[in-house]
Amino acid sequence: MKHPRDRYITVYGRNPVLEALEDASVTVDKVLLARGLRGPVIKAIARAAKTQKIQLTRVDTAQINRISRNSRQDQGVVADVIAPRMGSLTDQLDGVGESAAVLLLDGITTPGNVGMILRSATAAGLDGIVLPRHGSPEVGPQVIKASAGVAFKAPIWRTATALEGAEALKAAGFTLVGLAGEATADLFDAPFPDRVAFVLGNETAGMSDEVRALLDAPMRIPMAAGVESLNVAAAATVLAFEVQRRRRKNA
Repeated sequence: MKHPRDRYITVYGRNPVLEALEDASVTVDKVLLARGLRGPVIKAIARAAKTQKIQLTRVDTAQINRISRNSRQDQGVVADVIAPRMGSLTDQLDGVGESAAVLLLDGITTPGNVGMILRSATAAGLDGIVLPRHGSPEVGPQVIKASAGVAFKAPIWRTATALEGAEALKAAGFTLVGLAGEATADLFDAPFPDRVAFVLGNETAGMSDEVRALLDAPMRIPMAAGVESLNVAAAATVLAFEVQRRRRKNA
């Protein structure tokens, strides 16, 4: 099911919005300011929006708070930024090739982890990062900062829930692979299916039971020195660049 936020990333806060306006690689669709705001940064935002012919509208503070979902940090300023590679999972699956590798985020709640995952997956050339709207942080300032701005151009595939995403991926012929320390298949030796989705679970609880039940194959990242597991963002980086390594080898 499509959602209005499948196309835009909402940026809030005076300096983050000004930075987006001043970044030539970022396309801002519109800016909203709370009525009565004044000051140098507000003037700079208004000036930048006018120069770029971007719609700027004054609205009630309550409307800003509803859009940002963070009344403590929005500072009365929000902007919609067009994310060219973000869209609904359904639309993205329509254009995916016969061979594709994606990550599915199942309950990852820390914005810093999500941002780092977006950065690593995009850098490694993965086809998509399935990011559920429920159970995941918004792609807002904290995620954007952790991604070092890569979130704006990351291939984000939006879905309502991780379970909905897992079901859609399986229906599209993806093999769902989960990481498990007890798995016998080694990530660096096991063959990857043509269409593969690696599932990354919550930082402490791991994968949800509903998604775990849909897994096709568990794999493990080999560990030394008695280390049991990696941070989820570190594990995502290992996965993403193992995909890139194999693609380069087979090119």
